[in-house]
Amino acid sequence: MNPSFAQLRRTLYVMACAFALSGAAQAQEGALELMQARQAVDKATQADADQYAPDLIAMARQGLEQAQAAASDRRERKNAPAMAVRATADADLARARSEEATATAQLQLRRNEVTQLERQLADGEGRR
Repeated sequence: MNPSFAQLRRTLYVMACAFALSGAAQAQEGALELMQARQAVDKATQADADQYAPDLIAMARQGLEQAQAAASDRRERKNAPAMAVRATADADLARARSEEATATAQLQLRRNEVTQLERQLADGEGRR
């Protein structure tokens, strides 16, 4: 039984729609990763990563730029999501290191304050 031209045409139409939808889904998936990478870089920047983790934030920014370029290139588009995920990881690590450095600095400040107060107490008790 030979398929009719109408059946063949319908099959081709369904296949073309499925292909177009899968391409749109991949493009949306890549857009999500790019958005997440941009947000991660922004958060790291707000956490002073330029001061406390300059190498990591630079890698994250470079990775984001490469992912954006790949997303614009039809041949490299499939690599863009993975590149964006890597940029997100670098930015998250830069933010974490920056927050750690800030917390460590604040801890040292508090320790110095405690030491100073202990000295003041010791000096006050020795005067009595």
